[in-house]
Parts: sequence; structure tokens; C-alpha cells
Amino acid sequence: MDGTLGKKTVAGILWSSLQKFGTMAISFVSNIFLARMLTPDDYGCIGMLMIFIAVANVFIDGGFGSALIQKKRPTPQDYSTIFYWNLILSVILYAVLYASAPSVAGFYGMPELSKVLRVQGVVLIFNAFSVIQNNQLRKRLEFKKTASINLVSMSLASVMAIVMAYRGFGLWSLVGQQLTYSLLNAVQLWIRSAWRPMPVFSRSSFRELSGFGAFILLSNLINTFCNNVQGLLIGKFFSPSVMGLYSQARKLEEVASTSISGVVDQVSYPVLAEVQDDRTRLAGATGRLVTSIAFFTLPLMFLLIAVAEPLITILYSDRWVECVPYFQVLCVAGMAVSLQNINYFAVAATGRSRALLVWTIVKRSLSIVFIVAGFAALGIKGLLAGMVLAAFTVYAVNAALVSKYVGYRIGRQIADLLPVAAVSAAAFAAAYVPVMCDMADILQLVASVALFAAVYLGISALLGLKAYRNVRELLPLLLKGKR
Repeated sequence: MDGTLGKKTVAGILWSSLQKFGTMAISFVSNIFLARMLTPDDYGCIGMLMIFIAVANVFIDGGFGSALIQKKRPTPQDYSTIFYWNLILSVILYAVLYASAPSVAGFYGMPELSKVLRVQGVVLIFNAFSVIQNNQLRKRLEFKKTASINLVSMSLASVMAIVMAYRGFGLWSLVGQQLTYSLLNAVQLWIRSAWRPMPVFSRSSFRELSGFGAFILLSNLINTFCNNVQGLLIGKFFSPSVMGLYSQARKLEEVASTSISGVVDQVSYPVLAEVQDDRTRLAGATGRLVTSIAFFTLPLMFLLIAVAEPLITILYSDRWVECVPYFQVLCVAGMAVSLQNINYFAVAATGRSRALLVWTIVKRSLSIVFIVAGFAALGIKGLLAGMVLAAFTVYAVNAALVSKYVGYRIGRQIADLLPVAAVSAAAFAAAYVPVMCDMADILQLVASVALFAAVYLGISALLGLKAYRNVRELLPLLLKGKR
């Protein structure tokens, strides 16, 4: 990277890290309070509806937002056109959700979900108002502003949810949290952004951006549906309590699997798009990003598998101990999930949206087959096993596309990742020893974390792992950027 872009990238990672880890910490702490006041049934009801909200959100923020980032010099007409398109589409989608809410509730056999979906669906309109401002800040790598906006929104929304739960609102406290966060985010982005839509809708801009954005939109739709189809199956064939246990396990796993990778992903797409014409630089940057994510995420997944039971008991109380096996299996899938997006964005940065769509259809079709077949054969255990197989399949396809279009060969990528996985497995063995001993949960957790960190960092330094060297080179840059 050149000096200017490198400095912007470092600053972007710093502020994106603050945003990601700050909002994650706030959400994590608030969820600890909420989990002690709410029941698995409350979380299960929200989890059943998540697929409908998630898929609808993709239409609003899916393809055209990515097209605006990928385009090197978007015009004011481009931004205004997509703003009006998103706003109109959000109203249409909300109307569809509102009308179909009774049918959704009937599908699950829970009439009370109709009202919940109709209220929860308002989040689509709130989100539509902030897509353009958010994408402009991302494109300019102004993550300091987005960090402060997200932290304020998440803090106030979490306080709102805790107060509502304390006063006995049950699952409505979770709905209130989502609505408050989205509304505050939109309001702050409008106040702190100088951009305002022009009274124009350009058909030429729409056609140009849809050429790239339509393929990304379809890819994102397929990805989102497949990522949430397991919730649809669990919600339909099991009790809300089982759905709640799964939802809580997945929420905790996603904190770990997507926290670090999410920071890098947010910065990487606009950065990689800047060097899309230089294949050598693009391949080198992709390799460094992949190994850096793996150095933190893979060992974290191994550690969480080892300490799952004392961790969940300490955080959420004995009420949630049944979600431990769900959490452990999801952590295995999380190893692959953490590396999917960086490979995906590297290919997207080259403008290969058609190839991404074609292969998204292939890999996600296989994913659904694995999940549904596993569910049919072994119930929820088979479903979880199918999720693991699906996660590694998606990663393998994305890595193969990077090998073809970016130049970071899949054999090279696997060779870079295997030493990290091997050292993490060795540290896992050390961390599991305290768990097998008859100790208090908190002592087990502290001893396991200490042993894991000592073994993992010690072996990484001793062997001089490539990922370890990349991180050591990055840290001084981050500190200089911070100063």
C-alpha cells in the first residue's frame, strides 16, 4: 500500500476496532443482564422472526451500497438515486411484512408473533434512511465518526432494553432494543453528515449501479437466507425454548467469530477496492489480512470450545447450561466463518460480481443440502453438523475464487493457516486440563485462559509463525497511527 492509503487503513482499523469491540462489549454486557431476566422462550420468539427481518434488510443495504463503494468516483446523482430507491423499497417491504405477519405466525403456530413482526419490521424504514451516509463514511474510511455514532446508539438502546426487561416487558425489550438502536443510528448519521439527497432520480445511475449491485444483492440474499434457514427449521419443529438456546449459543459464538474479522472486513473492502488494478498488491494485502484474522480468531474458537460450560454458567446462570453443546459445535463452524468474508471481499473488490453470484448459488445450495439432510437424519445434532460442513464449504469456495481472481493461491492460504490451527490445538489441550478438574467455575475459566495464552503465544513466538510475524509488524503501525 502507498503511504496515504496505508495511513488511512491503519486509522480505519483503529476506529473500526473501537466501534466493533465497543459495541460488542456493550451488547455483550447488556445481554448478560437480559439473559438473567428473560427466558429462552423470549429469545426463541425473536430468533424465529430473524430470517424475515434479515432477508428484508439485504434488499435495502445489499447490492447498491456495495456498488457505491466499489465505484471509484460516485456522483451526487448516484447517491440520491440509491437513497430514494432504498427508501421506497423499505416501505414496500414493510408493507409486505405487515400483511404476511399472520401467515408467519401461523407457520410457527404462535399467533402472538404477528404483532411482534409488525412492530419489529419498522426497523427496515429506519435503516433505509442511513444507508447512504454510512456507505459514504466507509468509502472515505471515516470510521472515527461511525464508531462514535454506533457506540452512542448501542449504549442507549441497551439501557432501554434492560429497563424494559426489568419492568416485565419480556420479549418486547429485545424488540425495543433493535428499534432504538436503528432509530438513533439514523438520526445521528443525518445530524453529523453534510450530505443531503438531491431531488433527482437518475435512470442512468440506477442502470449503471445495478449492473454490479444486482449480482451482489442476489449473492447477499442467498447468503443471508442460508445463514438463517436453520432458525426457520428449529423454530418450526422445536419449542421456542430450544430456539432460544440455539439463538443464545449462536449470539455468543458470533461475538467471537466475527468480532476481529468484522473489524478487518469493514476496512478491507474499500481498501482492497483502491488497489483492485494491481494484482500483486491485492494478493499481498489479502494474504496479510487472512493470516492476521486467523492468528486471533482460530485460537479464540479453540479456547471457547474448551471453556464453554464454565463460561456460559458464569455469564448467563445455570438456566442456559443446555446451550453448551450448541455453542461448542458452532465454534467449530466459526473457524471457517471468520475467514469467509475477507476472501469474498477480495474478489468483490475486483468487480467479479457475476462470478460471485454464480458460485454463491453453488456453495449455498450445497449448504442447504447439508443442513436439511443433517436435520432430517439426526435432528438438531445433524443440523449443527450440517452447519459445520456448510461453513467450511463456503470458505473453500471463497478461497478458490481468491486463488483464481486475486492471485493468493489456495494452497498458499492453507499452508499459512495450518500452523496457526496446529498451535491452537496444542493450546486447547493445555486449556482443557483445568476444566476436567473439580474446581469452581471461575477458577477453571481463569486457569484455562492463562494456560491457553501461555502455550499459544509461546509456541507462536518460538516457531516464528508467519501470522505471528504479520501481527507483530502491524502493531507498531497501529500504535503510530493512534498517536
